Amino acid sequence: MNYQIKILAVLIAIFTFSACGETSNDGDVYYAAGQYQEAIKAYDNVLATKPKNVKALYNRGRAYEELGDLDQAEKDFIAALENDTKNIQVMLSLSNLYQKKKNHNSALLYADYAVEVPGAPAMAYFLKARALHQLGNTDEAYKEYSAAIKMDKEFGQAYFYRGILKLATNKRKSSACEDINMAVKLNFEAAIEAQEKYCK
Repeated sequence: MNYQIKILAVLIAIFTFSACGETSNDGDVYYAAGQYQEAIKAYDNVLATKPKNVKALYNRGRAYEELGDLDQAEKDFIAALENDTKNIQVMLSLSNLYQKKKNHNSALLYADYAVEVPGAPAMAYFLKARALHQLGNTDEAYKEYSAAIKMDKEFGQAYFYRGILKLATNKRKSSACEDINMAVKLNFEAAIEAQEKYCK
């Protein structure tokens, strides 16, 4: 009987401890509700006691990014990557962030890191292609868009940008329109305007 009371006391203590204070999940709830400032505060509370918590660093960076504070987001993403050097999601977020900052060399660097990790998703190849495209390396960009499409046949954005690349480099217009039409079919909205402009 005494043993059962001790177990019950331990379970109550664990429940009480987990219910008190901010957790990374609190930040996630605020983030999902679009309350990015509150999410940042919740992640700050987690990081006050666990400064190397990759999830909290990464998610706080995402909240900063949503608020348009790309410099603070960059700091958090880099800190998260320093604590988990094979985290593909963080690498992809850094690549995307550098695209937004028009730092295409850094965008390429982090996309390239992500592609090198075994099991990298189609998005890694797509972000690498976007950076190469922006840097004017159209042949390599074409290969990476194609790799992304090969991995995910329903990647409308990759079809769209590959089609635009084909148009810009005067590669077969019919083939470019096939890609743009596929992007429209896959509900990538930006493709509708391109379809009307180039493929009618």
